[in-house]
Amino acid sequence: MKEGTIMANKYDVIVVGSGSAGLYGAMNLPSDMKVLVLSKKDLTLCNSSLAQGGIAGVYKPTDDDTTEKHKEDTFIAGKQKNNPETVDILVKQAAHEIDTLIKIGVDFDKNESGELDRTLEGGHSRRRIFHHADATGAEIVKKLLEKVQTLPNVTIKDNSVMCGLKKTSTGFSINVVRNDVYTAYHCHYLILATGGIGRIYAFTTNSAIATGDGIAFAHNIGAEISHLSWIQFHPTAFNDHKTRECFLVSESVRGEGAYLLNNKKERFMQKYDKRLELAPRDVVSHAIMEESHATNSDNFYIDIRYKGEEYLKHRFPMIYENLLERGYDMSKDYIPIFPCQHYLMGGIKVDRNSETTIENMYACGECSCTGVHGGNRLASNSLLEALVFSRQAALDIAKKKDSAPKDFEEADFNFAPDAKHIPTGIKTAVRGILQRSYFVEKHLDEAVSGLEKIKELEKTILGGNYVPAEDYVESMAAVVCAKIILQEVVNGETP
Repeated sequence: MKEGTIMANKYDVIVVGSGSAGLYGAMNLPSDMKVLVLSKKDLTLCNSSLAQGGIAGVYKPTDDDTTEKHKEDTFIAGKQKNNPETVDILVKQAAHEIDTLIKIGVDFDKNESGELDRTLEGGHSRRRIFHHADATGAEIVKKLLEKVQTLPNVTIKDNSVMCGLKKTSTGFSINVVRNDVYTAYHCHYLILATGGIGRIYAFTTNSAIATGDGIAFAHNIGAEISHLSWIQFHPTAFNDHKTRECFLVSESVRGEGAYLLNNKKERFMQKYDKRLELAPRDVVSHAIMEESHATNSDNFYIDIRYKGEEYLKHRFPMIYENLLERGYDMSKDYIPIFPCQHYLMGGIKVDRNSETTIENMYACGECSCTGVHGGNRLASNSLLEALVFSRQAALDIAKKKDSAPKDFEEADFNFAPDAKHIPTGIKTAVRGILQRSYFVEKHLDEAVSGLEKIKELEKTILGGNYVPAEDYVESMAAVVCAKIILQEVVNGETP
């Protein structure tokens, strides 16, 4: 372990995160700005890469579909708690972002007529989901990364963990640990694109990066955090009753006609919503939990066998192969599923330009709260939001760049030579508390007692002399985020 600041590096803009939001933001910044993109793990390890279904949007308005209809569906899914201004931006910019993706080589599926294919997902009244088989997110991230790597003004560093953040008179300083070496970087503008909080739950569909780091650091320097308890639990995660990182059986499987079955292999959604399996995610997740209580069983299934092997292999190749590896054939077997923590609608509060309540610090993607999702995200609006609002950030920075300071204040990040590594077990404790307190359903007694336990863990972190390594960062973030979530649960602020 090497101690303290090794070298100083100065950039116009630092982007923390290499998912779709981080990469698209970097891509849209002016070419005369010096940009650093930091990736916590491998460059393609992000929640964006896990997005199966696709990206929603009205590419070419028709009599059948319009941006107004997309807006209406977004509000219905979001329980009318959406921000009208940002939803309007979202749906109207969709065509531009989809067109840009096509221009950089994203290979969206086409139908037999050679036109872009559109599928249907829960909550959508029209077929407006553009997809690359069932690996749309991975395709988008791949092509964005290839594009950004050609930009001479952009430097990308992988396996770089942000372990400190300070506001300065000229912008921001961040401390980064890479291969046990600590480096301070300084910038005039900062874009946080650090993803969600899925890994602070016991069962999640999220990648290893989704530990809430950016949200916690933003909170610690005074940024406003909004609706952190507005969490989406996806109804159809593969369920083997033991795997913590759950494989997602995409929304699009139901969009293409799959049925949901209870432990008796009977359809049940007709009891809960007239839209049946195509109801929004929160409705379906709550229906499964109610049916679970009614049947005293957590055995549920998704069934699309009737579509046949040839169709399923072509339409859902990744899902098909992943299920085969787990011993299930989509064309022959009922697939076990159960709700799982999936997505964060809240996060760092931002305005229409993705600027946080701290001047010149921006947030986009899942770590941000634009308000577009309201109380429940409409399927496949996440990739769209990441692109639209990272571009909003880039455009706003471009307007400001000529007035940026000419120098850089450099904050220090030294730590004591006798600092110790944080004790293990804190993240596991947080996961258990959240799982018991707030998983699809709220359990107020558990939330109250859980909040007190989280506060005790907070004292452990704040009162210790710890090395700011990755485990410390993730433990700190878990505790900070869990405290905010449970306080909102106790206060009745959940959607």
